[in-house]
Amino acid sequence: MATEKTILTRSKLDPARAPQLAHELAEAPIQEVIELVERSSAARAALILRLLSRSRAIDVFDALDPAQQADLIGALQSKETYEFFEDMDPDDRVSLLDELPAEIAEQLLRNLDKTERDITGVVLGYPKRSVGRRMSPEVPTIYADMTAEQALDELRRQADEVETIYLIPITNHDRTLVGVCTLREVFTAAPDTRIEQIMVEPVYANAHDDAEETARWFLPLDYLAIPIVDDSTRLVGILTFDDAADIAEEAESEDSARAGGAEPLQQPYLSTPLLKLVRSRVVWLLVLAVSALLTVKVLDTFEATLSQAVVLSLFIPLLTGTGGNTGNQAATTVTRSLALGDVRKRDVAQVMWRELRVGLILGALLGSLGFALATVAYGLNIGMVIGLTMLAVCTMSATVGGAMPIIAKAVGADPAVFSNPFISTFCDATGLIVYFCIAKAILGL
Repeated sequence: MATEKTILTRSKLDPARAPQLAHELAEAPIQEVIELVERSSAARAALILRLLSRSRAIDVFDALDPAQQADLIGALQSKETYEFFEDMDPDDRVSLLDELPAEIAEQLLRNLDKTERDITGVVLGYPKRSVGRRMSPEVPTIYADMTAEQALDELRRQADEVETIYLIPITNHDRTLVGVCTLREVFTAAPDTRIEQIMVEPVYANAHDDAEETARWFLPLDYLAIPIVDDSTRLVGILTFDDAADIAEEAESEDSARAGGAEPLQQPYLSTPLLKLVRSRVVWLLVLAVSALLTVKVLDTFEATLSQAVVLSLFIPLLTGTGGNTGNQAATTVTRSLALGDVRKRDVAQVMWRELRVGLILGALLGSLGFALATVAYGLNIGMVIGLTMLAVCTMSATVGGAMPIIAKAVGADPAVFSNPFISTFCDATGLIVYFCIAKAILGL
């Protein structure tokens, strides 16, 4: 913790103290150095990286989010940038390229040696958000007709060039995936045992499968990794448990941000430039501001009704808030279930029926309470208006809130976008229409 006390308390790094700071950074646990870089601006983070040894700087750079790595590219010298880029794994390299302007990405690729450029090109060839884009193409070449001794010799030879050797994909000589086995199984087998005798049926994913969906079903299996194949079941790469966990974490962050009406930052908050923070929020604020005009239009339409019974205006915040919260609860629950695979697009009718009943029960409970309190304070008629409106609004909001994420998924949109912001606006406008229609009917306005 001495490193944080010495460095984090300074807004600038003093060049005169560079040797001492370099020593302190070398002695500090690497997780503290990573945290320090994550909390720093791009210029300050670049200075910290320059004070580290080459190997440690590469480890720290590799641990950063791709968006922060992209910010650092401009603050680092070309030579340092090329060194960091060359030492990254192909999948991490592609994630960084996705964050960079095209001309810088092309320049970095041109400076790679041909082998690394070809490997990176394999990953870049798959669509964004596909598991092929997040896999590592560096896998050991082990054939089913090898003996355990031959396989161990091959693993020793390839160990420094592949992503992992603990889960071993087994192929025929044409690269068709036929099985998997673990290093433990190969190591403990008799030397003359053929690999096909100890391998098991593989659990694998297609390179074009959605990365988030693949990560969701892979993580609960507790496998170290799974093979990735092409449409002909030929082995093209491997997805490790830690990469799948990163995919799931990124998806969670994205859903949380969009549910709150913002774009995900994709890097630590304190290292995010101010303008990037503004851009992540302003679009959704503008969309919501425009959509909120619908609510204003509803109020304008029923202005005459309000003028005849001013007391109705007192309950508007209660009813719109209840409707929005009910819809958001349903949407959040269903969005989460979609992400986990508990709910699919074909389940939309079943989900709507369940949420309609949930909303009806919630509406009955809240409506009864609203009826009792409003009747005591404002009379029976107003109590009936509030009670019936709460019943109708909760039922409608829960049903719509449960359906919208599935509809979004069906049309290729992000379900999280349809949760909190848009459902709140929708429920505000429709809830007010229901409210005033019930009021006109009961009060005879």
